[in-house]
Amino acid sequence: MEFITAGAGETHQLAGKILKEVSGRRFQGALVLALEGELGAGKTVFAQGLGKAIGVKEKILSPTFVIMRHFNIKTFKHFSDLYYLDCYRLESAKDLNFFNFKEILKDKNNLVVIEWAERVTDILPKDAVWIKFEHGGGNKRRVKIRI
Repeated sequence: MEFITAGAGETHQLAGKILKEVSGRRFQGALVLALEGELGAGKTVFAQGLGKAIGVKEKILSPTFVIMRHFNIKTFKHFSDLYYLDCYRLESAKDLNFFNFKEILKDKNNLVVIEWAERVTDILPKDAVWIKFEHGGGNKRRVKIRI
């Protein structure tokens, strides 16, 4: 599937739409949304839209410097926790061992959103949903989804 969004509002709406589409599917463990794309292509804006869609009250900021942020989800029936990661600064996927990442991936109650997921492909589940962001000119973004 491919979408074009114009502005943050449309990207937020698309995040909610995609989440509704995939959250009812069966996954081996956590639902992993693997985000890829250039700097400024819309990955963080998309993650902020996901946060709104699942009722996260805290402001969702990119975890570039802390690597991972955790949010409790109280109002979305499919998940109890959101883990938001940014793998841009990682040397290798082994760096995620510090966060007990394998355990996070096993829990079906977790929604895991990963920016720069292409840097840790080898440890992601085969059923991860890949979402690629591209600049589309001006404030437009091209969003391609592989389910």
